[in-house]
Amino acid sequence: MTPAADRPKSAPVPPAVKQQSAKQEREAQRQAKVAAFKQAQKRKNRNRRIGIWAGVVGGVAVVAVLITSVVLTLPKNASYPGGGTGTGQDIAGVELFQNTSEHVEGTVDYPQNPPAGGPHNQYWLNCGVYTEEQTNENAVHSLEHGAIWVTYDPSLSDAELTKLKELLPTTYVVLSPKSDLPSPIVLSGWNSQLQVNNASDGRIADFFEEFWKSNNVPEPGAACTGAIDGPGKV
Repeated sequence: MTPAADRPKSAPVPPAVKQQSAKQEREAQRQAKVAAFKQAQKRKNRNRRIGIWAGVVGGVAVVAVLITSVVLTLPKNASYPGGGTGTGQDIAGVELFQNTSEHVEGTVDYPQNPPAGGPHNQYWLNCGVYTEEQTNENAVHSLEHGAIWVTYDPSLSDAELTKLKELLPTTYVVLSPKSDLPSPIVLSGWNSQLQVNNASDGRIADFFEEFWKSNNVPEPGAACTGAIDGPGKV
């Protein structure tokens, strides 16, 4: 039996080695916490991006729905071939005149109401929809270029006005209210005119077929834009 004094003793662990191991353990724990924190941040950022994109997509979808609903509820413009003969012999109630064309300054005393041709201002009224009354002398110049001037009584109902707009083409037409009309709605071309009581009158479309962009005007095909915007232009 080996005496106790002669038995080999376990070598003591140096203190530096124990401290190093503790530091390594703490560093490993710290790195693990950092890695977990970074992973959590990545998830948070990813979820936030997903939320943002979901909101963007949802917003775009809502806007698209709104635009679609607006487009579907807007009045649809009518389409006409244009270049009619301008005789109007087959349209009941159409009146034809023999007005001359010349440029003048100041106001003109027109024989028709609204005027359907005659002396006019050198600047035409830009075609379009207006919510206020327009100057006769500028509007007549637009008729000289083949436009149709559609005037309506200011008391016309919104439903009637919407229906009337649906019968109008997108170009070469002026729509405006007028307070002293002989009927609720009056359509005027160059030397031609039609009075109707409501927007459901089928002769409105017939009038456009015959007189819109007619070749039987002093200046067929001349521009209906690029001159004067009257008050209340939409």
